[in-house]
Amino acid sequence: MRNSSKQIVAFGFLCAVVLGGAACSPRHIPSMSVDDLLEDRVALDGVLMKCDQNPAKARTDTDCLNARIAVEKLAAQKEPAEEAQRNAEFERTREQLRSSQDRQRLEQDAKTKVDAYSLPVVPVDPAPAPPTTSAPAEAQPAVIGQARP
Repeated sequence: MRNSSKQIVAFGFLCAVVLGGAACSPRHIPSMSVDDLLEDRVALDGVLMKCDQNPAKARTDTDCLNARIAVEKLAAQKEPAEEAQRNAEFERTREQLRSSQDRQRLEQDAKTKVDAYSLPVVPVDPAPAPPTTSAPAEAQPAVIGQARP
């Protein structure tokens, strides 16, 4: 069983076609892990855009699932940081308010406080006795139980 040259050429051509087809087919790119997406925000945005363009594929694609998990982790990381920033801002404004109220209180105390040592010295004269007026006897009321003379 000798192979003819036509068969060898045909077999060679078939192998070339198979190898060429395998070389031109797109390679399967492994899906990115959640940690990879957390480190590379640009890739995360790209995966999210791809998932938004094809919602039917987004439910089953591992890249889309990993991207959703990465977004949730990023949101969870931002919340404590934002909470700490809000608390710091609150404390700063509260301290400013407290200091301004203390200043106002001190100013008001300074206005209303009387320093006895800084008052002018005024001689104190005894108050004059109230004038006594004697009323006539007829004008005085009669005491019941006494006889009149």
